[in-house]
Amino acid sequence: MSEDTHRATAAALLPLVGGAGNLTSIAHCMTRLRLGIQDRSLVQDEALKALPAVMGVVEDDTYQIVLGPGTVARVTPEFERLVAEARSAPTPQEPDPAPEAATPPLSPTPEAPAATPPAPEATTPSTTADELAAQGAALKARQRSRNATPVKLFLRRIANIFVPLIPALIGCGIIAGLNGLLANFGQLPSIVPALAAMASGFMSLIAVFVGYNTAKEFGGTPILGGAVAAVIVFPGVTHITAFGQHLSPGQGGVLGALAAALLAVQVEKRCRKAVPEALDVLLTPTVTVLVTGLVTLFGLMYLAGEAATAIGTGANWLLAHGGAFAGFLLGGLFLPLVMLGLHQALIPLHTTLIEQQGYTVLLPILAMAGAGQVGAAIAVYLRLPHNRSIRRTIKSALPAGFLGVGEPLIYGVSLPLGRPFITACLGGAAGGAFVGLFNQLGDAVGSTAIGPSGWALFPLVKGNQPLATTLTVYALGLAVSYLVGFLATYFFGLSKQMRQELNTAPDSTPTPAPPETSKPAPTSTGTPTETPTPLRTRTGLKAP
Repeated sequence: MSEDTHRATAAALLPLVGGAGNLTSIAHCMTRLRLGIQDRSLVQDEALKALPAVMGVVEDDTYQIVLGPGTVARVTPEFERLVAEARSAPTPQEPDPAPEAATPPLSPTPEAPAATPPAPEATTPSTTADELAAQGAALKARQRSRNATPVKLFLRRIANIFVPLIPALIGCGIIAGLNGLLANFGQLPSIVPALAAMASGFMSLIAVFVGYNTAKEFGGTPILGGAVAAVIVFPGVTHITAFGQHLSPGQGGVLGALAAALLAVQVEKRCRKAVPEALDVLLTPTVTVLVTGLVTLFGLMYLAGEAATAIGTGANWLLAHGGAFAGFLLGGLFLPLVMLGLHQALIPLHTTLIEQQGYTVLLPILAMAGAGQVGAAIAVYLRLPHNRSIRRTIKSALPAGFLGVGEPLIYGVSLPLGRPFITACLGGAAGGAFVGLFNQLGDAVGSTAIGPSGWALFPLVKGNQPLATTLTVYALGLAVSYLVGFLATYFFGLSKQMRQELNTAPDSTPTPAPPETSKPAPTSTGTPTETPTPLRTRTGLKAP
């Protein structure tokens, strides 16, 4: 896409979210433009979904517009520029409204009756993609209200700490993979050390970024959060003894940084209340860094280090002794975890494993869940050859699904239909079991960063075997998920009744009935038309 296209996309999005005055925040992650909305009623959901660049919308703590990897990073700056221009522009004065011309009321005539009841044929018995999207939006709204518990809101804030770090993790992860290839093949020996420095530099200081973001998220001064977290990575901690052991730089990693910054926020807030305003600028930062730093050095670093070691040991033990079964559960339950908001608890675990081992063995298994969705969507596409509306939605969402962007397929197709969501989870479980089995056999498959999945994860795949072997295992795992998700959905995902009700052409032009008859006109199946039953009733789907 050109820069003009990104600017045009941003210009099309802005009025549909209520304009610049309706926005309280603007941010983006790997695939989504995340907006804080002031007045939800001003957002035009259907018009947004109809834009070619929009893959879907997700409403959570922010209003999230799915644009896809790469695109969102280019559209967001243009969007922010347009918002800034709109806010800085002077507000034009409204002209005085012109007097309206008197319009005589329309009266019914014999040739044009005032109210003609619509013919029953105008309502079709099939379900369209718009109806599926409405069902998905309702499910998301219900799930969002259920996810507003203190624990889940806390996990969401933890996710907000790590999501901004994902681009750097991906970039450094790919550079690390490139560096490994050059080192293994003995190419460009003068460049290899430089690439190693680029790949490792961020990871050596990731605790500082975690501390900064933690303080920012929980209402403290960000730089103070970064300052107390920097203690963890300082080389001089080797001269300090805690719990009878010498500390080592980076001990405790992101978990220690997270705990230190959370403590710093609490210390800072208490200081703000107790310290006189005249002395605040001197005492508050000093006390915050001093108290938190001492607690971190003589307590948190050791405890967080033990916790991080336990996480790494536990993950390796789980896949080494129960790889296939563990992979089956992780791959099959990941999407329900996402719906419950519990998947955010895995982000610090991924980051801790990447810090310790250079890759996380959990992410490739969890990525199989999205592949199962792709297989299920292809099965639905083939099972409904006459429902052009749903097939068009699937066709447009599949490329994003292959790249790991699953929201359009989940909330636009499989979840509203009900059974295809379950069969898609079976596909993810099968792929997870496959990858887990190879972990159990000694071929660990990991990812050097978090965020991407599907085909987009290939550049980040890493393990304890040659790269070709690791890539092959991951590719076969995707193939298993596609295949099982497809077969399970094709044979069990749509009942006979569902296929009969869904497998018609909802956007075909109906034939009007003669006005003198009151009998319903026959449909293409030879049965009288009926008012469509809501999709949730027909499929038996209940809100998760």
